[in-house]
Amino acid sequence: MRIAVTGSVGRDHLMTFPGKFTDSLVADSLSKVSLSFLVDGLDVRRGGCGANISFGMAALGLNPVLIASVGADWADYEAWLSRHGVDTAHVRVSNSLHTALYMVTTDTDLNQIASFFPGAMSEAREIELGPVMERAGHFDLVVISPDDPEAMIRHTETCRALGIPFAADPSQQLARMNGEEIRSLIDGATYLFLNEYELALAMQKTEWSDSEIKERVTTRVVTLGSAGAKVERADGFAVAVGVPQEKAKVDPTGVGDAFRSGFLAGVAWGLDEERSAQLGSMLATYVIETKGTQEYRFTPETFIARFSECYGSDAAKEISPHLATAAMR
Repeated sequence: MRIAVTGSVGRDHLMTFPGKFTDSLVADSLSKVSLSFLVDGLDVRRGGCGANISFGMAALGLNPVLIASVGADWADYEAWLSRHGVDTAHVRVSNSLHTALYMVTTDTDLNQIASFFPGAMSEAREIELGPVMERAGHFDLVVISPDDPEAMIRHTETCRALGIPFAADPSQQLARMNGEEIRSLIDGATYLFLNEYELALAMQKTEWSDSEIKERVTTRVVTLGSAGAKVERADGFAVAVGVPQEKAKVDPTGVGDAFRSGFLAGVAWGLDEERSAQLGSMLATYVIETKGTQEYRFTPETFIARFSECYGSDAAKEISPHLATAAMR
């Protein structure tokens, strides 16, 4: 199965605050917040939703095609992704802008305050999927992850026009988009990925009910944080999965991207919705245990052992043949 991933590529600046953000909030003064947090640590890592999803799929043995807009500072990041199995041949390099920048501070409760500067990502709207496929070949699925909003909508429209199944993953761009834009992005998606808050926000902005959103996509996947995820269809099908026990809660940045990577790898392998969601949850657990969104490591043997411990030996037997050739590059 040939999968293209459109979305952001960025540099993550990850900071840790040794307290709780809520302790610094005054209930009667939230309309005039002016705060500065003295952080304990700063890690600069590779990131961006499109890159993270692509990396996770490659870690599981797939060869996704990354479609994104980056800056002239792309060379070392490109070498990293290529070495780990991501097809970067169709990434657009800006002549004037630097790669996007993401800055996030995480407190001891794993709450986060973040800012994102798009940089070269703003030129993603100039990417045309049609010519990309003329060079790269047909895609069986296009993942439309957070990116320049205009680019996301254009990619969606192209997929509809060409009859290509697409996965809508609006995520943090829901806050930027209006109701009409979100409706355009969601309607007709083969897969729709949201977390609980994003689902509520999508309902508010689109003025569609929970059931109306479900009816407009083939499969809806809602992540529930530590409670796992649920997969639903309009025909009444629903399945919920839990999450493996993490060894440590180091940093939640990129956990949602890893879940999508695992779920889509399961789809590519022909697994059912439950097994795909379990695969996504296992990969997400590796991410929360590490600092950085692409720093996790595993072997097929260790992955299968942990998967079996959480979901049972029969479930592990289903993914084992696929992971046998997916040793980390």
